[in-house]
Amino acid sequence: MDVESVAVELYERVPAEFTKVRDEYVASARKAGDRQLAAAIAALRKPTVAMWTAGLLARRRPEEARSLIRLGEALRAAHRTLDAGQLRKLSHDQHVVIGELARTARALAAEAGQAVSEPVLHEVEQIFHAVLADPDVAERWAEGRLVRAPDAVSGFTGLEPEPGAAPPRRKQPGPAGSRPEKVPSAEPVPAPDSDAAARRARQERVEAARTALAEARGEVERVENEHAAAQELADRAGAAVREAEEDVRAAGERLETARAASAEAATALRDAERAAAKVRRQAEAAARKAERLTSSEG
Repeated sequence: MDVESVAVELYERVPAEFTKVRDEYVASARKAGDRQLAAAIAALRKPTVAMWTAGLLARRRPEEARSLIRLGEALRAAHRTLDAGQLRKLSHDQHVVIGELARTARALAAEAGQAVSEPVLHEVEQIFHAVLADPDVAERWAEGRLVRAPDAVSGFTGLEPEPGAAPPRRKQPGPAGSRPEKVPSAEPVPAPDSDAAARRARQERVEAARTALAEARGEVERVENEHAAAQELADRAGAAVREAEEDVRAAGERLETARAASAEAATALRDAERAAAKVRRQAEAAARKAERLTSSEG
């Protein structure tokens, strides 16, 4: 038994079984005298339902997990090269793929006996967004080592444009001789600088909204983690109480046995005392009889 194999089994089980089975492994390691292994197993964290559900997909459907990772790589490459067309296509693919994978993960969880509510499903989607955005998170998730909720995601990491990357291309004018489209005089064509400023303003508003949403979801995740930790402490306390109650019960049985033995010994002592008293009386009677016989002969 080692901590890696124990972790694999624990994270395969539904979260409700995690603490009980982990504590059984801790007790087994302690009984074997391996305190270091016991401490390592005890340090394994119980996952939230969302974390477990996301991990279940990576374990049960590795090819689909790799497709999500490849999509993240493509998105990061498109961001770095500022390829607007590719970004639009991949952004659409991102929402479709994440929705499908989240529903698949939910179905896998149901097969394992774990219900996934709508709020938890949204958290699973947020985890998949983090997998897309952060290659480190993606690697840990694919290997089944993602046991801590990833930080709130407000954008892709490491997406600075490549040196010399051109901004998104604007539509080029038509060939010479073609008639330009008539532009109403009441709506003059905005200058390129004002177009860029408007795009930046829109992008900033979108990023601000994404950040606010990510922070809110991160707060929900934090509260759920705290609740899970409190539940884990309560489970451990309950196990300690049950163990103490078992010790008390065993001690009570030993006390009853000792009391019965004491009562039996007291009865035997009384019987022995009565027998000794009878022997003394018989001896005293024999002595008196012998004394009378001696007196009569004299």
